[in-house]
Amino acid sequence: MTILIPAYEPDERLLDLIEQLNEYPLGPIVLVDDGSGPAYRAIFERAAAFGCTLLTHKTNLGKGAALKTGFRHIQGAGMHGNVICADSDGQHLPHDIKRIAETLLLQSKPGIVLGSRRFSGTIPLRSRFGNSVTRSVFALTTGTKIYDTQTGLRGFPFQMLDWLCRIPGERFEYEMNMLLTAHKEGYTITEEYIDTVYLEDNKSSHFRPLIDSFRIYLPILMFSTSSLISGLLDFVLLFLFQSLTHNLFLAVAAARLCSSIFNYSVNRKYVFAGGQKSRLQSLPKYFSLVVLVLMFNYGLLYFYNEKLIIPLVAAKILTEISIFIFSYWAQRKFVY
Repeated sequence: MTILIPAYEPDERLLDLIEQLNEYPLGPIVLVDDGSGPAYRAIFERAAAFGCTLLTHKTNLGKGAALKTGFRHIQGAGMHGNVICADSDGQHLPHDIKRIAETLLLQSKPGIVLGSRRFSGTIPLRSRFGNSVTRSVFALTTGTKIYDTQTGLRGFPFQMLDWLCRIPGERFEYEMNMLLTAHKEGYTITEEYIDTVYLEDNKSSHFRPLIDSFRIYLPILMFSTSSLISGLLDFVLLFLFQSLTHNLFLAVAAARLCSSIFNYSVNRKYVFAGGQKSRLQSLPKYFSLVVLVLMFNYGLLYFYNEKLIIPLVAAKILTEISIFIFSYWAQRKFVY
């Protein structure tokens, strides 16, 4: 087993963690200096003296990039066995790292093991709020419940490293992208609850609430934008075809077909670009979903407009809101 620790401007807590890990011992430690600079050279030199393999980025490239550097080194060096990723700020205790390693050994098929925090006791507000929001958004958009989507303590079998190196994202969004794509690639996600440790109100964290939260939610925001534009196109075409045909079903079908072609092209190229499915694989699934959504779309539109006597404009808006989350979940899980 190999322990991988990405570090940016660490303090003595990194050295304390390394010393404790050496007492177990669990396996070799690969440490990635993500462009911390000369002021932190002494800490990394001491870490190397403890027996760590030290990899260095000349400039700060981000946590995702640091993890990928570590994964590639582990592959290239032939360090076979499971890989445990841990943070450098003292939040992950050696006995919890060991528990993740033990859980990995019990797995029957490749998957991610998360060291999930319970968020009990005194927790910094930004950490509690941030994880609650991310957990809720993740559950709504994927249909999968994960208690701690932001944990940095994660375990992987060696055979997953190729996949991990292909996941898009260079900073904190990388860890979210990993979870978003795991299930559709056939990888399980297992949670092991660990101690929640926040030192000095988590001041050592390099997570930037606004910028990094934007990066984490970017795939969902991009999907929302794509859906909004497609929805506007569908909206305009619906009224155009309705005025030409005076047939609600034909108008709905023609408008949905045109907007779906646009939506598929945008989502495949920009929103779900990290997906591994080819056009031949994704296109039939997408338009099968289109047919299903079309049925829902017409049914809801007919119900709102014909049965509840809601004006067509309002009925169309209600219909699109109703199927938005279902469409995102289905595309993420089955199409791309």
